Amino acid sequence: MILPTVELNPDTFINRELSTLQFQRRVLALANDPNIPLLERVKFVAIVGSNLDEFFMVRVAAYIQKIKLGTTTPRPDGFTPQALLRRIRQEVMEIIEEQRRLMVQLFAELEQHGIYIKRFTDLPSETQAALDDYFNEQVFPVLTPLAVDHARPFPFISNLSLNLGVMLERTPDDDPEFARIKVPVPDILPRLINVNKVVERYAGTVLIDQVFIYVEDLIMNNLDDLFPGMRVLEATPFRVLRDADIDYEHENEHVESTTDDEDDPVDVMAIIERGVKDRRFGSLVRVSVPHDISQEMLSRLLDGLEVRPDSHLYMIEGALGSANLFELTALDRPDLKYPPYLPKLPEGFTPEVNIFQMIRRGDLLLHHPYDSFLPVEEFFRQAAHDPDVLAIKTTLYRVGKNSPVVQALMEAHDNLKQVTVLVELKARFDEENNLTWARMLDAKGVHVIYGVEELPVKTHAKVSLVVRREDGGVRRYLHLGTGNYNASTARLYSDIGLFTADPQLADDASRLFNRLTGYAPATSYQRLLVAPRFLLPSLIELIDHEIAAAREGKPARLIFKMNQLEEDKMILKLYEASQAGVQVDLIVRGLCCLRPGVPGVSENIRVRSIVGRYLEHGRVFYFQNAPEDRNLYAGSADLMRRNLYNRVEVVFPILEPRLKTRIMRMLMTNLRDNQSAWELQSDGEYRKVQPQPDEPLISTHDVFMQNSWGVEL
Repeated sequence: MILPTVELNPDTFINRELSTLQFQRRVLALANDPNIPLLERVKFVAIVGSNLDEFFMVRVAAYIQKIKLGTTTPRPDGFTPQALLRRIRQEVMEIIEEQRRLMVQLFAELEQHGIYIKRFTDLPSETQAALDDYFNEQVFPVLTPLAVDHARPFPFISNLSLNLGVMLERTPDDDPEFARIKVPVPDILPRLINVNKVVERYAGTVLIDQVFIYVEDLIMNNLDDLFPGMRVLEATPFRVLRDADIDYEHENEHVESTTDDEDDPVDVMAIIERGVKDRRFGSLVRVSVPHDISQEMLSRLLDGLEVRPDSHLYMIEGALGSANLFELTALDRPDLKYPPYLPKLPEGFTPEVNIFQMIRRGDLLLHHPYDSFLPVEEFFRQAAHDPDVLAIKTTLYRVGKNSPVVQALMEAHDNLKQVTVLVELKARFDEENNLTWARMLDAKGVHVIYGVEELPVKTHAKVSLVVRREDGGVRRYLHLGTGNYNASTARLYSDIGLFTADPQLADDASRLFNRLTGYAPATSYQRLLVAPRFLLPSLIELIDHEIAAAREGKPARLIFKMNQLEEDKMILKLYEASQAGVQVDLIVRGLCCLRPGVPGVSENIRVRSIVGRYLEHGRVFYFQNAPEDRNLYAGSADLMRRNLYNRVEVVFPILEPRLKTRIMRMLMTNLRDNQSAWELQSDGEYRKVQPQPDEPLISTHDVFMQNSWGVEL
């Protein structure tokens, strides 16, 4: 039977940006779930606010730039840049309206638990007096009003800044004057002022309830101190987002390699530093103002910012920006948060146990955050202090601000180990942090590499190699992961980590590091699937094998778990598998451009997304009919163009049968979830999975907290 060839078009390909916004809707739905503790629901509102900010600074900014460049060619989804921006605006406004509705609801519920966000004018006079004292002592000194007139132009408004526009007059006969005040949050001042602490310090009293006010509210009620001799006519907050992307990967293009002129070497660190500094000054992509702003103030802001109201302007009900609500979630109210969870340690593991002996006894598999990140930290710490360890090599992508891993690497160098660290400076929005770590490691004398020779290529792989002297020779120990070497995110993100001393995997890792640090373009690997050269063709080969099995009448199945799915060739290959009769289960947390359930194309494909207490971050690839040593993989790569073409990624096999069983249990738990799972429909919408009558209730994260690997097979 000859099946029709599938083409990617609006009927078979979902727009990436609209799928991303669908994910924000699923996260926001958690804020509406009464079964989730109240402050956790507030956190999900804040997460959506932060995600939308990044979405505008990166994705919307890219399409605005396309319009400026005159790009009109649509992607397979059929949207031109202009049409897509109109649709994004519509979708975002719906999300913001739901978010604002939920904020009103959640704030009302917080009041039932003694937590209030008040307006300054609603507070008692003695509380207002204490806040005025706080303003004069701690807020007033850091404010700088900037007048705008014929001699002083409208000031530049930096990215992510919260500001006040103030209209003033000298006398009723004078024309109104305009001034701008930047609200220095969150670096200098908290966005939400803890009124309890202010009253205790400045009035010597203790409030029964927990009370907050927004800092801009306090400033607006003390403007007379900033403009003596002037009458304040109006004060209005406004918030600005700018293009903040430093696009090294050329995400919007198909780029497989880039070479630089050897006579003009690229200073990657200088490029990163310049890009981070320029981020504040990118093109404007969004201006948020209150919904009740006066027409005169709005006209002044639009003229000064030089923006169009029909594209860049968003009128918001309530306080501008919602990422600041993370400040509320820091309250010490365990009754309004998830019960504490203590990650498990592997059987037999203690910090006193020699981790290299444990690994020699058999591969060790961890499922974070259900399994502790401590063994990973111990791997580095023991390597740093073990007299038999000769060398340590590792890749660092996002490591956090206080990193035990980086500290161990510096200690290892002090202990005369050979230490090589590839610090990926191009990790979006972590560039400054990674620059700091790179300089510290470099100052210690550690051999620091900033990436491969092709500038657009990021090193996203999670690989660490320890070389140890044993039995008259050397043995190599590996850690391979799906997530970053970051102790903080390891408590929040669901990831997989493998410890192994398998000689072939270790040899592959050695070859990989030689490829990253030197010149070895012809490098090949025995077991690791390494992008950008080998991963995509290897996955296609394995899918083809499954297609062949299905055409021979054998049961055939693919189970892929990832964060995002967008790459054209992979989508077409999965459609081909579905047409051949392969059962395809895709567990995709975020955006998914593949459209399931299309007759004759993707009837055998099911796509589900799991959102909840932890962020699903692991990537797993299962091929039912592949050889035993190639049927189950985990790794760092999503099925995105950037991962497959413009990143160094490592996908590694799970070889031991007992560990394969654990991974399959994890996948089956995801597929049986009927509490936190959503299924993608053929129209691009997601539907919450509902349990069937008499079906046991399965919530992925709750199950894993009971057993790290989930349901029994």
